[in-house]
Amino acid sequence: MQLFTSPISPFARKCLITARHVKLLDSIELIKSTAHPVERNASIIAKNPLGQIPTLILDSGEAIYDSRVICEYLNEKGNGSLFGQGQERWQYLTDQSLADGMTDAAILVRYEQGIRPETYQWEEWVNGQLDKITQGLVEFEYRADTLEKRFDIGTISLICALDYISFRLADFPWQEQFPKLANWQKNFSMLHKDVEATKPALSA
Repeated sequence: MQLFTSPISPFARKCLITARHVKLLDSIELIKSTAHPVERNASIIAKNPLGQIPTLILDSGEAIYDSRVICEYLNEKGNGSLFGQGQERWQYLTDQSLADGMTDAAILVRYEQGIRPETYQWEEWVNGQLDKITQGLVEFEYRADTLEKRFDIGTISLICALDYISFRLADFPWQEQFPKLANWQKNFSMLHKDVEATKPALSA
């Protein structure tokens, strides 16, 4: 298998954590790529019309995307248990959806402030995206105690979201306002080597 990836993509990181956890990383060739919203990457588009990473290419040549689909595919292929069963499955998937939405909002803020010409930047729109992140933090802070013993697609998605927000949105210091979640972020990385090994480098 091949995976179009980037060391600073939070969604690609989800896939790498999953692959490491279910012992499939050695069977995947990592293709470091750049997916830009304006300067589109033809190599990725040839496999994924959206031109986004992560994109997984199976040995058959078939492409699988996005990160949610890739993670579930890898979990099933590796006989993992990251998606749970019964009622817990729906909680894990809902947490994944919320965390991914926070990540999407952070990426959109990054694009608005870092790519869009300053003349066309829309402050109110940025504030709307930041509010999505804040409301997600409120929800996870409220349930922080329930996250302590979990390692699943929901908590994997959450750590990727929090680390990306901390990494890319330095002017959005959320940790003091949400201390339980900040403590969970620190401990989760320390407890799980697959998480720590994929953490984005500050120099990236």
